[in-house]
Amino acid sequence: MRPLTSDLLVRAYAMGIFPMARSRHDPRLYWIDPDQRGILPLEEFHLPRSLKKVVARSAFEIRIDTAFAAVMQGCAEPRPGRPDTWINDEIVRLFVDLHHLGLAHSVETWQDGELAGGLYGLSLGAAFFGESMFSHRTDASKVALVHLVARLKAGGYTLLDTQFVTEHLARFGAREISRHDYLRRLSRAVDTPAAFDRGPVAWERALD
Repeated sequence: MRPLTSDLLVRAYAMGIFPMARSRHDPRLYWIDPDQRGILPLEEFHLPRSLKKVVARSAFEIRIDTAFAAVMQGCAEPRPGRPDTWINDEIVRLFVDLHHLGLAHSVETWQDGELAGGLYGLSLGAAFFGESMFSHRTDASKVALVHLVARLKAGGYTLLDTQFVTEHLARFGAREISRHDYLRRLSRAVDTPAAFDRGPVAWERALD
């Protein structure tokens, strides 16, 4: 089997497929191409009132791309209700490579000088593929998601791909669309310029 490279991974995402491992300790990767794809429409993002209060009081310090590998490791850790994950060492290696190329990014929530939570994903054109998130403290990953949406809106993104829709993401407005609809949106998005790194972005942009 030909080794998977960051270049091949980027081309796969641009075609609408992505890799997952069956478990944290399974070295093999499998290509996923679901019939129904999860997206979080940026223009329909819903911020629950209780979370809005948490974000407004700046309970967390927000940092971008300062601890990418640590965020990935946090996402790969087992947690209550999820004893295993799909993020194996190969996925970590590939995404760290993409991060070094400026294509993969992390949104991090810090508290008392410690990484409290965050999320990471891949940026191609005006499409952002949200991969995973984690929390070591209450609401840490949710706050990271709010700041991600604000940054994507500010940067001109048109597609936030969540791969699947969980109950957690549905609270923010995530929904499923058909593969055909997804590929149509993806084709337009990857050919549209956007900017992830625009410096500080106010969280209120998530509500624009």
